[in-house]
Amino acid sequence: MSQNEQQEPQKQQKLIRPKLEKEAAEKMTVRKKEISLVRKIVWAIVSVGIVLALVVGFAGYKYVTEALQPLEPDSTEIIEVEIPIGTSTKGITQILEDKKIIKNATIFNYYIKTQNVSDFQAGFYELSPSMKLNDIIAKLQEGGSSVPDQKILIKEGDTAEEIATEIEAKTDFTAAEFLALLNNPEFLASVTAKFPDLLTEATQRTDTRYKLEGYLFPATYDYLMGSTLEGLVTQMLQKANDVIVPYKDQIAAKGYTIHQILTIASLVEKEGVTPEDRAKIASVFFNRLAIDMPIQSDISILYALNVHKELVTFADLEIDSPYNLYKNTGMGPGPFDSPSEGAIKATLNPATTNYLYFVADTKTGIVYFAETYEQHLENQSQYVDSK
Repeated sequence: MSQNEQQEPQKQQKLIRPKLEKEAAEKMTVRKKEISLVRKIVWAIVSVGIVLALVVGFAGYKYVTEALQPLEPDSTEIIEVEIPIGTSTKGITQILEDKKIIKNATIFNYYIKTQNVSDFQAGFYELSPSMKLNDIIAKLQEGGSSVPDQKILIKEGDTAEEIATEIEAKTDFTAAEFLALLNNPEFLASVTAKFPDLLTEATQRTDTRYKLEGYLFPATYDYLMGSTLEGLVTQMLQKANDVIVPYKDQIAAKGYTIHQILTIASLVEKEGVTPEDRAKIASVFFNRLAIDMPIQSDISILYALNVHKELVTFADLEIDSPYNLYKNTGMGPGPFDSPSEGAIKATLNPATTNYLYFVADTKTGIVYFAETYEQHLENQSQYVDSK
């Protein structure tokens, strides 16, 4: 083999080696990049996992913490709850959630276990969404009443004295005790502090027969034997507050107070039945007030007399009372009964009319309205006197 032939492979190896080294270096660079990318992805996943774990942990902690708080801390509502004999702890917590006493039955159940609490008693309980869990636990351990609650019905248009009769029939309290509470200074101060928007004007007046007349909202209330009279009346005021106070701004925009609107609404409640008639009757009252004309509602006379009868006589119209709206202009000292939300709405949204008079057909109940006294006399003759 010649010298040239021997040198040729050596030359080729010299040419191939740098190429292989370059390719190896490039592969190593790619490999390093791949490893770096994998590390970044792994760290990204780990970081996301850590963040998610923190978020989930914080959310879980917040959820549990909130679930252990009272459902409605400011609520004064009293709810009757029955725990049947043999109900498990889990069953009791579910009943409480269903009755809207607690936020979460599952969390409360675990809380009870962590506190090593037992010995819950069956019976009827009066509980509130404002109660703390430990207070609920204490109540359940004390035991409830074996007697279910009474249903106390306040009908639309009931007076305080009619409500008192219902109270005496369904509770341990007398009518006299109930009526006395409606004017009790200490009780009035406490409920005014609780419901200032609703009661401030009513409780400051000195010319009303019962300061809370008209504020005991018509509804059905639960009364558990052994409960306090103050608690029962507070339920009624809470309901009135829930229904009436949302209209506060609308009432103020019309230049009236809650007390004044309830006073007119209490007349509208008994003078009309349909929403249309009530809106027109409200317009009659406001039209009369605008020209300083007595409202002349028989409802006011019956309240002043403190009697129930079908017809008002001319002699009745002479009774000396601030509630006599035949002799006195204005709307009187305060509400004559407990008006419904429908009557309140009609009073807030009276029809636009020039009516000053109305009379109802004694047989059909249809109400006829008039702008003049002459028209009113015709309606009276045709629909009342001729019957």
